[in-house]
Amino acid sequence: MTSWWNALSALGGIEVTGPLGIAIAVWLLAGRSWRLSLAWCVFYGAGMTLVVLTKLAYMGWGIGIPELKFAGLSGHAMRACAVFPVAFYLALRHRGERPSRVALAAGVALAALVSISRVPVLAHSWSEVLLGGAVGFAVAAGFIWQARSEHPTVVGRLLLALCIPPLLVMPTREPVHTERMLKKLAVALSGRDTAVERAWRLGPEHADQRRLPAAPQRHPDARQQPDRLPGSHVRLAI
Repeated sequence: MTSWWNALSALGGIEVTGPLGIAIAVWLLAGRSWRLSLAWCVFYGAGMTLVVLTKLAYMGWGIGIPELKFAGLSGHAMRACAVFPVAFYLALRHRGERPSRVALAAGVALAALVSISRVPVLAHSWSEVLLGGAVGFAVAAGFIWQARSEHPTVVGRLLLALCIPPLLVMPTREPVHTERMLKKLAVALSGRDTAVERAWRLGPEHADQRRLPAAPQRHPDARQQPDRLPGSHVRLAI
C-alpha cells in the first residue's frame, strides 16, 4: 500500500506537473488561443505563488496555524488539482460535451488521489492538503470557465502527445528538491540561521506509541507470589 501511495504522490511532483502545465500553455498557443494561454499562465502562476508565499511565511517567520498543523499549502496537491482536470478536459473537448465531462471527472478523481497520497507518505497534514487542493481546483475551475467559449484549432491528440513524455520520464528522474530551495530562500529573506521546522508530528497521534517497547506484564499470580529484596533472603508478602 505504501508503494501505491508513493507512486501517486510522485505524479504531483514538479518534475511531472511542471512540464504538464507548460504543455497546456504550448498547446493553447499552437491553437492560436492567445487569451486562453495567458489566462492559464495567470491562473496557474497565481496558484504557485500562493504555495510559495505560505511556505516561505512559515519557514522564514513561523507564520502558520499550529492548531490545524498548517505550515503552508501542499504544492503537490495544488499542482495536481490544477493541471490534471484541465489537461484531461482539453484533451477530449473536441469530442463533444459528454466526453469532455467524463474526462474532467477523471482528471478530478486522479487529482484527488494524488492530493490524498501526501498524507500517508507523511509529507503534509490534512489541512495543508485540503487547502492546497482547494486552491488547485479553483485554478482549474477558473480556467475551464474561461475556456468554455473558445475552441483551439489544434486537435486533442497534440495535447496528449505533449503530456506523455513527462509521465514516461518521471520514474527515471531524481525528484526536484523544491523544499530545500525554499528553505534556503526563507533563511536568506528572514535573516534566520535556519529555517523554521514544523513544531508537530505528521501522521496519526499514536504512531510513536507503536514504536515503544511493550511494558512488561506481571504474571497473573504475581500478587500471590512473595517478592525477594536484593541481597536478602527475607521474603515479604504483598
